[in-house]
Amino acid sequence: MTEYQRIFVVGDRAAADEVAHLRSSLGRSVVVLTAPTAEAKRVVTGLQVEPVADVLLAPVRFPGVDRGHRLDELVRQHAVADRFRDVVVVADAATVTLLLRTLAPDQLPMAGAVTEVLLPRGSRPVPLLQAAIGGGVLALVAVIGSGVVPIWVLPLLVLLAGLVLLLVPGRRHLGEALLISVAVAVAVSLLSIAGSSRFPGSW
Repeated sequence: MTEYQRIFVVGDRAAADEVAHLRSSLGRSVVVLTAPTAEAKRVVTGLQVEPVADVLLAPVRFPGVDRGHRLDELVRQHAVADRFRDVVVVADAATVTLLLRTLAPDQLPMAGAVTEVLLPRGSRPVPLLQAAIGGGVLALVAVIGSGVVPIWVLPLLVLLAGLVLLLVPGRRHLGEALLISVAVAVAVSLLSIAGSSRFPGSW
């Protein structure tokens, strides 16, 4: 399943209710790129997020032929820096139109001053080291608790939790990490059992 990063392109004439609605829909991690103008400042103030001002977003009377590509590069640069945060761009109507033509040429502007663009992104990386360490800890806990519950119960519960998380958008990496932990735990447990069988005096 393809995941997407949200880019919100906002005109500096956005109404207060549009700004409030946008603010309520933003995720916990967000970067706001803004033109250094009074109109854009009004919108950014309503978003209640510390902005990053860039002169490239300032209105120009005679835009260069490569302005659209430079705007696109600016936005993508901030988006790629953290593919799991929302990006908000606030600028004048002409700059917004030019940016949308380059950033999302197949998408028509939405009604109102706010247009949402979805950029494909890869899945979150799986924390392999933490998963391996967690597998070792899981094996240890399962062995220690085997006198109370069967040794396979805890790994089975973690396995089920991992399978459930695989179905949750944005949590697949956690599900994969749990599955890796279970695999490591099973391998460690089998090695421990094999070792105790070969060297019974060591236990």
